[in-house]
Parts: sequence; C-alpha cells; structure tokens
Amino acid sequence: MYSVSLLCCNSLSDTLVADLCGRHTCSRPLSPTKIDNNSLASLFETLLADISAITSSVECIEVEQENFIEIGCYIYRVFPAVMELQYAENTPKNAKEILQSLSHDVDLAKDLVGECGKKNQPISETELRSIIAQLERVVKEIGECLCLIPSATFGGDQYVETAVRALSEEMQNVKFEVTRMETMTELEPQISFASEQHEKSETPIESDLYSVDVDVDLCSIDVDVSFSTESSQIMSMPRMVDFLKITSQGSQWQQGSKNKSLTTLPQVAHYMEPLYDTFFCPLTKQIMDDPVTIESGVTYERKAITEWFKTFSHQEDIICPTTGMKLTSKALSTNAALKTTIEEWKDRNEAARIKVARAALSLASSESMIMEAIRDLQHMCKRKQYNKMQILSAGILPLLIKLLGFRDREVRCGSLELLRQLAEEDEGQEMIANVMEISTIIELLSSSHQPVRHASLLFLLELSRSQALAEKIGSATGAILMLIRIKYNHHVDSFASQKAEEILKNLERYPDNIKQMAEYGFLEPLLNHLTEGSEEVQMEMASYLGEIILSNDSKTHVAERASPSLIKMVQSGNTITRKAAFKALAEISSYHPNGRILVEAGTVRIMAEEMFTRRIYDEPMNSKNEAAAILANILESGVEHDSIQVNTHGHKMSSDYVVYNIIYMLKNSTPDELNINLIRILLCLTKSPKSMEKIFSVVNDTEASYTLIELINNPHEQLGVAAIKLLITLAPHVGNTLSERLCKTRGQPEGLIECQTETNQITEKQAVSAKFLAKLPLQNLTLNLALLNKNVVPTILQKISLIQRSGTRISRHATVYLEGLVGILVRFTTTLYEPQILHLARTYNLTSVFTELLMKTSSDEVQRLSAIALENLSLESINLSRPPQIKKTKLMKFFNVPKLLSSSSSKRKKIPVLCPVHGGACSAESTFCLIDAKAVERLLACLDHENYEVVEASLAALCTLLDDKVDVDKSVSLLSEINAIQHILNVVKEHRQEGLRQKSFWVIEKFLVKGGTKSASDISQDRLLPASLISAFHHGNGSTRQMAENILRHLNRMPNPSTTYYTM
Repeated sequence: MYSVSLLCCNSLSDTLVADLCGRHTCSRPLSPTKIDNNSLASLFETLLADISAITSSVECIEVEQENFIEIGCYIYRVFPAVMELQYAENTPKNAKEILQSLSHDVDLAKDLVGECGKKNQPISETELRSIIAQLERVVKEIGECLCLIPSATFGGDQYVETAVRALSEEMQNVKFEVTRMETMTELEPQISFASEQHEKSETPIESDLYSVDVDVDLCSIDVDVSFSTESSQIMSMPRMVDFLKITSQGSQWQQGSKNKSLTTLPQVAHYMEPLYDTFFCPLTKQIMDDPVTIESGVTYERKAITEWFKTFSHQEDIICPTTGMKLTSKALSTNAALKTTIEEWKDRNEAARIKVARAALSLASSESMIMEAIRDLQHMCKRKQYNKMQILSAGILPLLIKLLGFRDREVRCGSLELLRQLAEEDEGQEMIANVMEISTIIELLSSSHQPVRHASLLFLLELSRSQALAEKIGSATGAILMLIRIKYNHHVDSFASQKAEEILKNLERYPDNIKQMAEYGFLEPLLNHLTEGSEEVQMEMASYLGEIILSNDSKTHVAERASPSLIKMVQSGNTITRKAAFKALAEISSYHPNGRILVEAGTVRIMAEEMFTRRIYDEPMNSKNEAAAILANILESGVEHDSIQVNTHGHKMSSDYVVYNIIYMLKNSTPDELNINLIRILLCLTKSPKSMEKIFSVVNDTEASYTLIELINNPHEQLGVAAIKLLITLAPHVGNTLSERLCKTRGQPEGLIECQTETNQITEKQAVSAKFLAKLPLQNLTLNLALLNKNVVPTILQKISLIQRSGTRISRHATVYLEGLVGILVRFTTTLYEPQILHLARTYNLTSVFTELLMKTSSDEVQRLSAIALENLSLESINLSRPPQIKKTKLMKFFNVPKLLSSSSSKRKKIPVLCPVHGGACSAESTFCLIDAKAVERLLACLDHENYEVVEASLAALCTLLDDKVDVDKSVSLLSEINAIQHILNVVKEHRQEGLRQKSFWVIEKFLVKGGTKSASDISQDRLLPASLISAFHHGNGSTRQMAENILRHLNRMPNPSTTYYTM
C-alpha cells in the first residue's frame, strides 16, 4: 500500500522545502530583476516547463505508479530551490552552470517519463527497469547540482539553506525498487484518489491552492496507513502536507518549442507548514479563529459551539458534542494559548502563501491559476492588516499592475480589487504612486464590462484619498473629463455615478483639479470654494474663473452663483483679490444675457463708484478701466438703464452726472483701453432718448467733439474705430457741428479716406471712416468743398472699381466700405449749384458712374444711394438742358440763300438732337440726362426689388421725368413704350409704405391724365389696383387719400370727377 512516508520521503525535508516558499518572503522580498541575463531567464523558463511536463506525465503512467509518483515528487521539490536561486540578492557566479546542469537532467527525466507514458505501446519489464534506473541516476545528479548552490545565495536564512541541503542529500541517496509486472497489476486497483480519502479521514484537510478542474485528478492518493513500529513517529508528528496535485491543459507554452503548458503552478498544500489536530474545531472541521474551551475541557470554535448550545431547548439537556458529557454550564473560556499558536501558525503560513501566489502571478499561465492566487491574497488582506505590507514587500504590486492589461475581464477585476485593498494603507498608496501610471486605470473606466468599470472606480476612489495621488490623478490625461462624464450619466449607471462624484470630491483638495473640472463644465466645486472658502481660496477661484473659457450656459449659472461673492471681493480692498474679481466679472459680463443678473446683484453701482469716486493712488492696477469694461458689457446687453441707480445720491445711469463724468474722463484719460470702454458706454447711452439729449448738448456746447475727432487719428486702431462709431451715431443730430470741426482738424477730412493700412485688406477703420463721411449732412457745403479741394474723388472711384472687380467677399468690411464710398460720392450731387462741384460731376461723369452702380452691385444700400444720386442729378438736368443756339454770319443777314443750296448745305451740317423730355441738347455727361445715360430701364428694373427703400429711391428718380418743368406728354409716351406703368402697378400691389404709395399714385395719375386711352385701359384692367386704392382712400393720410380719390374718379369708380394735379 502507498504510505505517507513514501509520498513525503522525509517529513523534515518536506516541511523545510515547503517553508522555503514562504518563510523566505518575510526576510528578503523577491526581486524579479536579479537575473536579468537573457540566457539565464531562458534557462529558468525551460526548466519550469520541463518540471511541469514531468509532473503532468506521471499521472498517465499505469505501471510502477509508486516509483513514478515519487520521482515526480522529487523533481517538483526542486522547484522552490530553483526559485531561491533565481531571486537571490547576490546571484552566484556558477548560477548559469547549475541551471544548465539541472535543465539537462530534468530534460532527460522528461524524455524517460515520456517513454513510459506513451499510449498503446506496451513496455517490457527490462525496458521499464532500465528507465527507472536511469531516472534514479538523474535524481541523484540533480541532488548533486543542488549541493553546488553557495550558502551566500540564501542571504543568511539558515532555515532555507537547511531545507535545500536536506533535499540535496535525500535525492543523492535515493533508491527505487522495481516490482514484478504481475504484482504491479495486482496493486493497480488499490491506488485511488481523493474521494475515498475524505471519507476515511477523521479531520478533513482544506482545499488546495490554485487548482483547476481536470478530468483526471491526482488531488490525493488513497492511503491505507498501517502504523508499524517504524512509522510510530509519524503519529506524533504534525499533519503532513498532501501530495501536490498536478494539472495539465492544452494551451501552448509561450515559446513555440514547448509542447506542454504550465497552466498552473504545481499544486502545493493549502498550508506550507504542518497542521496540528488541535487547530481544528471538532464541529466545523476547520481551523479555529476564536477557540474557546467548555466545561468538558474540549475546545471548539466560539461560533460553532454557541450554535450547538442553541439546538437544546433546556439547559439540563446540553451535552458536549465530542465526549457526550452533560454540561451544567454554557460558560466559554477563551483558549488564549491555542489562539496565539494558531495566529502565529497562520502568520508563518501566510508568508509562504504570499510567495507561492507571487510565483503564480509571475507565470500567469492560466486565468484559473491567477484568480486562485488573487483570491488567496485578498483573503489574507482582509484577515490581517500586516499582510498588506507583506504582499507589497514581496514585489507583487508590479505583477498586479501588469495584470490590468490581461485579456480575461475577471482577472482585471480581481487585480483591481486587490490593488484597492493594498491602497488602503498609506505605504501602499505611496508605492502605487511611484510604480503605477494612473492612465492605466483611466483607460479601464471606458471598459464595456461593468464590473471592471466599478472596480476601477473603487480603486481610484481609494487612491484619491491621498493628497499626492489626488494631484497625480488630476494630471492624468482625460481623467477628470471621464469622471465628470460618468458622474452625469446617473441614469445609465447610478453606482458608477455616485463613486465618480466621490472621487471628484476628493480631487477638490488640489486647486488645479478644480480648475480642470470647471473647464470641463463641472463648476460646482469652483463656485462652492468661491463662495465658502477662505480669502486666499476665494482669490484663487476668482482667478481661475477669469482664465477659463466658459460656455454660454455656464456663464449664466456662474453669474447667478458667483456675482455676490465677486462684488464683495471688489470692495474688499485687497489688490490681488480685487484684480481676480474684476477679471471674473469681465468674463461673466461678456455674455449679454447675464446683464440683468449683474444689474440685480448691484454690479452697476459698484462699477460706477469705481469709475467716478474711488481714489486709491498707490494701487498698481487700473480699476477704472476694469470697471468701465464691465459696465460697458452690462449696458451692451440691452438692459433698461434709465432707472439704474449709480450711487447713494439717487443719480441714475441716464443722468447728467454720468454723462459729464464720462465726457470729463474721456478728455483727461490717457489709457487707450479706458477710452475705448468709455466710448462703449456713451454708445449704449445714446440708445436712450433721455441720455441722448444730454450727450448731444454736451458735445455741442463743449470741446468733446474735438476730443472725439482727434481720437480718429489715434495709433490704437480699436480706439479710433470706437470714436468713429460714436461720431456716426451723433452725426444725424449734431452733424453740422461735427462737419465744421472735422474740417478744422489737421489732416481731415481726407485722412478718413486715405488712411493707410499695413496690408491690402480692407480694415474696419477704413469702413467706418467712409461711413462716417457718408452719414454727415449731405448738403454741408463746407465739407463737400473740403473733400473736393483734397481731390479725393479719383481715390474713391479707384477704390470702388477695385472692390467691384474683386467682389465684397475679399473682406468682411468690404460691403460697409463700398457703401461709405458711394455715400461720399452722393454728397456731391446735393450741392451741384456750386460751380466747382458741378464741374467735378461733369468731369467724372457721375451720371454714368451711378447708373453703372445701380445694377453691378449686391448691396441694397449701394443701389439706394445710386438711385438718390440719379434723382439729384436728374433734377438738375432741366436747368442744364438748353436749345442749341445757331449763330448767323453778317453775310447771311443781307443775302437769301437759295432753297436748293440751303437744303444741300443743311445735309452737310450736323444738326444736334434735342431731348424729348427736357427739350434741349442733353447728354449724360454734361446735363446728367437719365434718358441719354440709359438709366431709365435700370431704374424700372429696381422697382421689382424686395427692399422697399431701393424701390422708393428708384421711383423718386423716375418721377423727375414727370415733373411739370419737363414735357410730361412726351415723357409719359416714352415711359409707356418701355411698359413703365406695369412696373408701377406691381409696386402698388407689393408694398404698403405710405411714401411709396404716394409716389406710385402720383405717377399713375400722370399716366391717366397724359397717357391717353391706352394707359387708361392698361390701368383699368389691373384687378388688384382698385382694392389698393380703396384701402388707401380709407386708411391713408390726406395726400394719399386725395390721390386715391382722383384715380378712382378717373376709373369711373367715384362720381363728380375733377382734375387736380400735385407736384412732387
């Protein structure tokens, strides 16, 4: 029968070798980098693979099972010694030779065992004896190799060295006996496995570590132990470790040359040090955690015996479950000595289990092996806090981090949970911070497997409790962004959302993290610290608020939460804090919908006080500029500012107090930025009738207009643009004053047209400068002559031509610039009575210029301005058109030329063509005649425009051809030929503006009176005209109603017709 002594060979040696895997862990943490030579690493891997192959093969051999199992046991026991050699602090010089020798011997043993394990190939007794004899020599040679390991390899650990030396001596003295073949056949059925052993054993042994389920299990061997005199010592010894279980699976070894897989560590006993019977509870058959002794003197697990007592209804019925003795008391006495012994035994064996687990994680050959190791380590972490430090010291941390990239999700999840347990200690957090890249965990947050995501969050939560790691987590790319996304996905995963929120809360301890959260849209931490933090924290948060770019929605939320605190900070008097608060308020106020919120928070009053009354001469910052910028932002938001109070004296925003202070500051201020903001405020105030009147009055009565005009030439372009925009707003009201003062300013007005730029691009300043000149009163002769004298017209025409060729898309300011330039040209058509300007109009043929602009432009404003200019020019045509004067010579006065001669003479002499409308010699260039310029057709085409202002200006220009001063009959006839009446009727149908209706009705009445039956027929056939006439008759003003009445009478829609003409 197979005996315990056969399996263990030598109980002391087994104990020491088993302890080799654990005890050494405490004294010297493993250092996986000690053997870094590639050749040594390759030898080590080959050796492990061969050992695994041998231990896997012995289970397949059906003959001489006792010998082959003992051989497998010996070869496996070499494994811890090899590990000791690999992880030695000081690698011996002969390490390579030892490993090569061991590898050769083990490889030979593998081949020999393989020969016996071949299926369907019977082996003779002679061959079998030869193989066992060779294996015996191999085992002895391996023993000799082990004795070559120097003592220095063990680092002074006598216990480990003794174990290796004992194993070496035992292997050198090994002797295997071969039984007869028939005897072997008889013995074969007696060898069985664990199922029967568990039934025979009085106290069950706990399950092995790192096992995997296989079809054939050598978990244990049925042992019929007959205790003879020789084995009597075994009875008194502690329980021996079970025979190690070896499993084999079909996956390939990492290197292609290997055909066997080391799928798990060769099975080791659950406890590396022997077990004593007294450790086990008689009820649970498990090792006791809290041993207590009852009245009978027997020791049990406290919980188990307490449950036993509860099964009895009456006190007198209670008996001891082991002795059957009746108990008079349920008193429990803690067996302190046994409890201490068990605890010490667990500590020693847990150190061994840690080293075995490390080996399993190092190999990482199968998911099952890894998970068994991880679960065992997790259990040890839970049992005792000290074990966490032991695990960290064993070098397991890098292995766990590496496993985070393992293919199996369960392994990743288990690794994260174990890392979380290790991170519960400060030392663990420090080690993780030094070894681990936080980005690895962040990547796992995106895992599609929910348990992995949850485990990652729990691990990250534990790490975030550390101040140093909180900073490191925040600096990891995308970490905070991912956590915020998870936090807001509460409807998808509420658990993950809650944990992400807790992590973010921990990360708030580092200010830069708060800034990142705000940048990614999570503003609550920043706002909470801003409103509730210390003065230093508030200053830092306000500074962040001014730096980050907020979305529009975020700006509104921030304005509601932060405005009161920021205003208090402005008033605090601390320069740094005030600067940060001003910057934050400037950012918030830049979003116009926040204007109302800031007004309600009292921001306007505080900013006005900063601008007008606060005086801090030693303050390095210019608070006036900051306050003016914020106030300008608020007013530009469109809030109703007339009723906003700016100080405690009751002054409102639209009061003289504000206007005079701003104008005063504008005249005496030097910083350009402040002037820009002051002008922005004045521009906002001009939108209110109350403040507008005060601004006009101040500009007219003071030198403010000179100040604004002088700012046009300021080197700071943005300031010049702001000043011109304000002047444009003021032009309709104080335009003549501005025109006069502009002409008195050096370099003006030509500077507005000839302003130079660094590039050929059209700038905003060029555009607004041209617009300003166009908006000043058109009939201001002083300004027009100044422009003429500066010879600006050629420049204007050149720029217009350039824009027309290039198109307005060349610059976003091109359209405004073009409209301004055309507007300046229109100025000259309003003062044609001035000979110099009349000469200019003829010289540059302005009629043809505007006729061309009428159609070759995409700007409605350019078309409108061109039509106005053509109207002005056409009104002057009647004064300029004269019949040709033929001068007769003195000779012709006394003699009559014969009729025939006269006729032939006239053929040779060119007779000038007279204009049918103006009755004289006309041309587009000299008399500005619209007919000669071919402008009539283009004006009629403009009547179909959607913009009623373009239509009205074009119709006004056409009306000059129907004025009483011209030949209306011929004009109507000419217009009828080009179907002008149909265009007029379409205007009546499409537009309802009063001025446009008046002009349309006036033209229609002219056609009814002067156009004859054809015009009357065309007009009367229009079905929609009567409805428009009736509407105008009922709802129009006096002139419109009278015109509508006259037309209705002409159309026989009203009685008592009368003829009344109105001159436009």
